[in-house]
Amino acid sequence: MSSSSVPATMPSPREHVERIRRERYFIGRGEQNPLAEDMHQAVNYLSQELYSKDVHFLMELVQNAEDNEYPSGVAPSLEFLITSKDITGSGASSTLLIFNNERGFASTNIESICRVGKSTKKGNRHQGYIGEKGIGFKSVFLISSQPHIFSNGYQIKFNEKPCVECNIGYIVPEWVESTPSLSDIEALYGYSKVLPTTTIILPLKCDKVDAVKQQLSSMHPEMLLFLSKIRKLSVREDNCDPKSSTVSEISISSEKNYQTRKNMHAYSYTLHLSAEESGKGEECGYYMWRQKFPVKPENRVDKRAEIDEWVITLAFPHGQRLSRGKKLLPSC
Repeated sequence: MSSSSVPATMPSPREHVERIRRERYFIGRGEQNPLAEDMHQAVNYLSQELYSKDVHFLMELVQNAEDNEYPSGVAPSLEFLITSKDITGSGASSTLLIFNNERGFASTNIESICRVGKSTKKGNRHQGYIGEKGIGFKSVFLISSQPHIFSNGYQIKFNEKPCVECNIGYIVPEWVESTPSLSDIEALYGYSKVLPTTTIILPLKCDKVDAVKQQLSSMHPEMLLFLSKIRKLSVREDNCDPKSSTVSEISISSEKNYQTRKNMHAYSYTLHLSAEESGKGEECGYYMWRQKFPVKPENRVDKRAEIDEWVITLAFPHGQRLSRGKKLLPSC
């Protein structure tokens, strides 16, 4: 075999991150990227988009998990854990960790998250992906100045403040050397359980802690009714004394009856939802109806030109609905 036919070895996660920093942001090259000013302006636009809109960060994270790919044989799950421990060493009084048992970040996902307006979901909206302007994950900057990602060997963080080496914030990856370590994360998650593939760590801004806890505490169990992949969702607090808890913990799971009844562009099925909160369990069955509707030419807009149809989902409970958040309407 000639040397020219030998496939190039894939860079390690750390090598990949260092290459992005060097080639895209000219870090360590002793010169400035001629496009640095344009990237700086693009990032400024991103920040204006983030802070001028009432982005519900929790729903963005749930939607991202819903759009992820999952290994066969697993029940897609999303877990939120809040702690007063400052495991990132950033000085945060509270930290939110998000665990997701997806396949994990690939190199293309890392490339995407290190850019503005470059989402791997674009071009796949006909499959139901929502990604738009790459703003989904970046909405975490509303509540955290230094989001961290641990996934498939990648352990990186981003900073809201401009990088001193290239004067760009939000999208410049930095390798996490030691704080936190995988051992720190496993200790919080529980050594007796297998750590999910992807962990997002958000040291919370001081003025956002109460708002985050409020959103976590008001999470509606019926949210799962309108998600096609996520089957388990939980909120818990790292607290030795349950009496001093600052969030309402909950564990939600759904089980779908796959004996669906199809009728043209619509189909129906039954779904069983269970929730456990404060040691008390509730269950409810739902009759579900999903129907597709074509997007009429006069209703098309440029930024959603790829979408050919909308899907409407209705849920009809059998008996008593789950009591938590009953006065709130579930998201569709």
